[in-house]
Amino acid sequence: MAPRDERLRRATIDERELGKKQRRYYYGNLWSPYRPTVVYIGDLAIGLAIIEMSEEVLLRYVGGKYIRESDYVPPKRSRHHVDHTWTTTRDLPSGRLRLVAYSPYWRVDWSTTWQETKNESLQSSLKSIASSIQVAATELVAKLEEADRKAEIARLEQLAAEEKRQRQEDRRRVEQSIQESKEHLGQIIQQWSNVMNVERFLAGVQQRAGGLPEADRGAILERLKLAREFLGTQDPLNFFLSWKTPEERYQPRYAEE
Repeated sequence: MAPRDERLRRATIDERELGKKQRRYYYGNLWSPYRPTVVYIGDLAIGLAIIEMSEEVLLRYVGGKYIRESDYVPPKRSRHHVDHTWTTTRDLPSGRLRLVAYSPYWRVDWSTTWQETKNESLQSSLKSIASSIQVAATELVAKLEEADRKAEIARLEQLAAEEKRQRQEDRRRVEQSIQESKEHLGQIIQQWSNVMNVERFLAGVQQRAGGLPEADRGAILERLKLAREFLGTQDPLNFFLSWKTPEERYQPRYAEE
């Protein structure tokens, strides 16, 4: 059984004797152990699976059960006895075995099979099968090395693509921080201008009120007080202190190229 600490997988196996060449829809649901069975050639694991194949058999429904069409004996013709029967095709165990050797490594898809026939069992071919698996192991090592090479290339390409994406995102955020800083500074300038206009207006009201009769001056100054309380304290310098430079908004991760 494959060790628990090795991430080895089991190949998908079609138990039908004719395999995927059959035209009927097929859904495999074979029982299998939790971990695959493997043989090691050096440090290389080769997956092994042995199954009983199924064969497509024509069956006939007779008397509440299915029998092989080849075993069916039609009743003698009689007006009092008629078989209510029909035929169907199903997969049944064939009694013949198939041995599957496969790559238990996810990164390489490889398998080869040997199967019994009605005239020859696997036992007579065990030595040649063992030799074939040893030869295949050498080929599998080369396939794994090639898969590792391609995987490393793909990993490096993915890293490069991710770095490119991060650089683009970094540049976008730099440009965004510059734009936001400009817009905020423009808003502060506009706020400053509005506050200064209000201050000049209030100062002008107060100055004009000084030349009015005392009764009128008191009413104007009282309303001027209410206006200042309503507006609250608006120091233009506080607006300016709230402004942030582009670097204060976002610190670039990459130096400009």
